[in-house]
Amino acid sequence: MSQNRNQGDRDYHRPVLEQEVVDLLAPALPGVVVDATFGGGGHSRRLLEEFGDEMTVIAVDRDPEALANAGALGAIAVEGNFGNLEALIAGSIDQPVSAVLFDFGVSSHQLEVPERGFSYRVDGPLDMRMGPDAVHTAAEIVNEWPEERLSEIIRRYGEEPLARRIAQAIVSARPLQTTSQLATVIAAALPAARRRAGHPARRTFQAIRMTVNGELDAISSGLDQAIAIVRPLGRVLAISYHSLEDRIVKRRFNTGAKGCVCPPELPVCGCGKTAELRILTRKPIRASAAEIASNNRARSAILRAVEKVAA
Repeated sequence: MSQNRNQGDRDYHRPVLEQEVVDLLAPALPGVVVDATFGGGGHSRRLLEEFGDEMTVIAVDRDPEALANAGALGAIAVEGNFGNLEALIAGSIDQPVSAVLFDFGVSSHQLEVPERGFSYRVDGPLDMRMGPDAVHTAAEIVNEWPEERLSEIIRRYGEEPLARRIAQAIVSARPLQTTSQLATVIAAALPAARRRAGHPARRTFQAIRMTVNGELDAISSGLDQAIAIVRPLGRVLAISYHSLEDRIVKRRFNTGAKGCVCPPELPVCGCGKTAELRILTRKPIRASAAEIASNNRARSAILRAVEKVAA
């Protein structure tokens, strides 16, 4: 790989918590690592630099543009939604999976390309699809969904307390064609104090993007399938960027780490339940001040990891 191509791929999506991911995955290697959110391949590249021939990478992503980088790394490229992880990688390998890595959310590249319609900072069409498999575009949701439904997704997925006010403003301003138009309508709907406290459109754009791509449902399904396919003593890592994602990860990992669920007054276990997971991060790992200073995306990153208990 040439130096220029290597640098270009790094710029495509700068991965967060690189060293922490390497340290947590190292005990599970050698073997197959499924990078379930390949993006620009930053985490996979770093792992291959560290472990080389000791590992095989299966690169999964629903974005065809992202997978264009996989071949240069020698990864096995698989296009699709990680919510269908088991079916996607079936037949790609003939050995057990040692680890699965998730890095949720939107990639830097997707945000920075105006034509993808993800950013409230640059003008582009109301698209926001991470891949061609998405059922809706942002334009359909913004211009066609009823006010009550708009309000609900903005409140639920954006955790926006003024969701109803924003939904009313969007409906009144229809039709909206571009991200800049939508961002302007959102900002005008909010009080001045909110406009001064970070970008006023951030939460609403997050909510619409998550709805377009069915992100939370995919996370739940993807985690279940990752735990199912990883070998005993294999590991599953998940990087989240906000409370909705992290809540799903934390709940699933904690549920898997529980053993007996019988009432404490019973002298002998009657349920027969044993833990399937061992939690490796009792406290979630966050980026250092130095990393945040060089990569602002790392500011909200939360890393959790588990190991599958040996049968």
